[in-house]
Amino acid sequence: MADKIEKYIDLALKLSLKSKGFTSPNPLVGAVIVKNDKVLSTGFHRRAGLKHAEIIALEKAGTKAKGATLYVTLEPCSSFGRMPPCTDAIIKSGIKKVVVGMIDPNPRHRGQGIKILRKHNIEVISGILEKQIRQTNQPFIKYITKNMPYLTLKIAQSLDGKIATKTGDSRWITSEESRKFAHRIRSDFDAIMVGINTVLKDNPRLNPQGRTQGKKFYKIILDTHLKIKENMRIFDDADKFLVIIATSKKNIIKNHNKIKSLINKNAIILGVEEKNGLLDLEDLFRKLAQLEIANILAEGGGKIAGALLDENLVDYVLFFIAPNIIGGDKSIASIRGSGIRWIKQAREIKKINLRQLNQDLLVEGAVREY
Repeated sequence: MADKIEKYIDLALKLSLKSKGFTSPNPLVGAVIVKNDKVLSTGFHRRAGLKHAEIIALEKAGTKAKGATLYVTLEPCSSFGRMPPCTDAIIKSGIKKVVVGMIDPNPRHRGQGIKILRKHNIEVISGILEKQIRQTNQPFIKYITKNMPYLTLKIAQSLDGKIATKTGDSRWITSEESRKFAHRIRSDFDAIMVGINTVLKDNPRLNPQGRTQGKKFYKIILDTHLKIKENMRIFDDADKFLVIIATSKKNIIKNHNKIKSLINKNAIILGVEEKNGLLDLEDLFRKLAQLEIANILAEGGGKIAGALLDENLVDYVLFFIAPNIIGGDKSIASIRGSGIRWIKQAREIKKINLRQLNQDLLVEGAVREY
């Protein structure tokens, strides 16, 4: 019996992953309705503001849902948000049993959906494949419990940890396969983040590739002193892929005409507090969460990477390591910033995954788990 329960929750989990990168700030959720060991219907949440997985599955099943079992990866919602509560629809459908993978991590709602269903004599089992489901919903869990975006740091470096030579040459350290892979995964995130130096040096577009239709995507530029130029490629398709210029609050006051010009380019100007002459990154992240940006990929240089690590804002890392050695005291390291004093302070990366991309090695893992 336990194997069958896990089998259907696993199916619901696989369904939920079909919308990876599209549901933010909502979680990935899949649902399966089963009766007499036969799947009646399935559903998965496609995007915030659209029907939840349970509702889609219930509508497909129709009157056949009466007496059936609903398998769902996340505890059904019990209050009004963008959509009505799923608990009402489940009760009305005649579902007799609900199997839940993960309890809602939202402190305001946690356990309430299960409580309501049980109050209406619906049997509820929870905690099935919970670890796997939590892993797929790490960005949502952090966003909803900490009011902060989940940050993945991406680094492309040489074997000795360099991202450029002493002359600043950096094209290309890693292989074309690694670069294409890195571009493809951008669409799994709500936003990409880089520093102004990367923009001024490379003049990139930073657009996501792959599936983007119906997806809101932000390009965040950390620009303390408002050095951005209005004619840069970052503003190409700014009506489709939104550009956020994060700058110090005092620069907004001092550069009224430039701010107006950037707004005309469809840029969003975000005034951020300063800390030691640079942007206060925690203040920035709080403001990004208010914009419902829950999942960020940082692709900046060594300074940005070091600052994010120094401020303890990195949750996950992607290191693309090329089998070449650059060397040199003046070549640019992949991680700069203040760093740590003692080895015991080093961040341990968990749940390491290794993948070979042409001659490169991708090392990824979690800095912390939620």
